[in-house]
Amino acid sequence: MASNRAGALNPGVKRREVWAWAMYDFANSGYTTVVITAVYNAFFVAAIAANAAWASFAWSAALAVSYAAIMVTGPLLGAYADRHGAKKRLLLLSTIGCVAGTALLAWPSPGEVALAMVLIALSNFFFGTGENLIAAFLPELARGRAMGRVSGWGWGVGYFGGLLVLALALAYVSQVQAAGGAAQDFVPGVMFLTAGLFALCALPTFLFLRERALPQARAAGFARDAFRRVADSLAHVLRYRDLFRFLVCIVFYQAGIQAVIALAAIYAQQAMQFDTKETIQLILVVNVTAAIGALGFGYVQDRIGHKRAIGITLLGWLLMVALAYSATEPGRFWLAANVAGLCLGASQSAGRAFVGYLSPAARRAEFFGLWGLAVKLSSILGPMTYGAAAWASGGNHRLAMLFTGIYFLAGLVLLLGIDVQRGRRAALRRAS
Repeated sequence: MASNRAGALNPGVKRREVWAWAMYDFANSGYTTVVITAVYNAFFVAAIAANAAWASFAWSAALAVSYAAIMVTGPLLGAYADRHGAKKRLLLLSTIGCVAGTALLAWPSPGEVALAMVLIALSNFFFGTGENLIAAFLPELARGRAMGRVSGWGWGVGYFGGLLVLALALAYVSQVQAAGGAAQDFVPGVMFLTAGLFALCALPTFLFLRERALPQARAAGFARDAFRRVADSLAHVLRYRDLFRFLVCIVFYQAGIQAVIALAAIYAQQAMQFDTKETIQLILVVNVTAAIGALGFGYVQDRIGHKRAIGITLLGWLLMVALAYSATEPGRFWLAANVAGLCLGASQSAGRAFVGYLSPAARRAEFFGLWGLAVKLSSILGPMTYGAAAWASGGNHRLAMLFTGIYFLAGLVLLLGIDVQRGRRAALRRAS
């Protein structure tokens, strides 16, 4: 095992550095799990916005603003980091921003909707920026043929980070509820806990991970060059019709996935009347299911092919929507949630692998950048659609969930039009 790991790494890279790099995934997973998925989203709707019909839309709008800002600033910050060898320095600033923003989420009281929206947009912006920067270290650490394997180590470690924070949050919530406390009493403590663990667990990254990129000669117009590279990438991907179609497919089905991630706890509490403790227990189990899906489905994908594998996961997502929509008792909703967990882990890893399969080697990093943009765009579309549907229907979350299923259906239709062999031949035929 040790020799296999060493063979996956670039010369001069120590295993301790890879561990330190993966620990950032461990550290930041608590933010997405607790703030975006399990606790603060439901608290925002139920307490801060007092269950108003527009509350889910307001939550989704705050996230959409942050994702739009990441899409605009991502190329600029990436170009700056490359030009100045500043990935680690920018990562530190984004980490401080997310940790501080998470702690400040303890501040808004019921009725302070605008303040909570500003803080969630800022904290999520810093989170997404850090996510991009930590990913940029991967080519420095791993050999080309082992990037997927090394990336998977970080992905797997990240699930355990989310589980740890959720477990500690559950213990704290149970203690406060046993003493008669309500959400307003324990949510601030959960935010401080999440922020503190993020800061603590990210320390190895800044202590042991090296910045290997060297500053380049300064030149004017790096911002213009950054956006020109994005435009060039879009022009190049149009030459690969099946890859381009799959990127559009990703925008649609990931929109459904991002809606589920951002609004799962809201749906559990608004449609199923779960309390915070029950919701955290649900998300804990779903994280385990997602890890099983990510780890196990990769072997299935290798046997049956990328397109068929993704098609199965999209059918699974449609099943999840039907189960969640029709659930009137906890048992069926638990089943729906765990179907979502299996599909979440499987579809995320399968989609990334399919992009790599359809990309020419010389442009793989470039097209993975477009993959990232597609996912960020879907992070705006999905939650906003759910929030708008809930608002328009007077707070009917079941109808909003059913409407979200349209994205999975559209993704499946687009997937059917992809010719895998033609796309692979195009990738192999063109070196640039």
